[in-house]
Amino acid sequence: MIDTYKILLPLYVSPIQAGFPSPADDYIELELNLNEHLIQNPSATFCVKVKGNSMEGANIHAGDILLVDRSKPATSGKVVVAVLNGEFTVKRLLLTEKGTYLVPEHPAYKPIPISEDSEFQIWGVVTYTIHKH
Repeated sequence: MIDTYKILLPLYVSPIQAGFPSPADDYIELELNLNEHLIQNPSATFCVKVKGNSMEGANIHAGDILLVDRSKPATSGKVVVAVLNGEFTVKRLLLTEKGTYLVPEHPAYKPIPISEDSEFQIWGVVTYTIHKH
């Protein structure tokens, strides 16, 4: 579903300091449309909520929302959303001479080899993570 509804948020162009702020930076220079900033290809983009902790090393946590673009190439090293044997998963894609692997970013989990017998399909590449603090 594509909706053209826009919410424009104030964008302070001056970089934010972790220390004492400058009073001169207290003005808005632009407006930011999150749809335009986060979604390059709306018809190929979807969101998914994360369950589990296997990708915490990539700063993807349970409860986060992932923006996933189906039009992006799924190259080695990219974080992808895939279906493996009927189950959705988010993992880092590793393509090697020895084969294809889905690699978690947590020491408690092992890489998952993709065999010829596996029912495997990449649904898209993760482009952004929305994390609530």
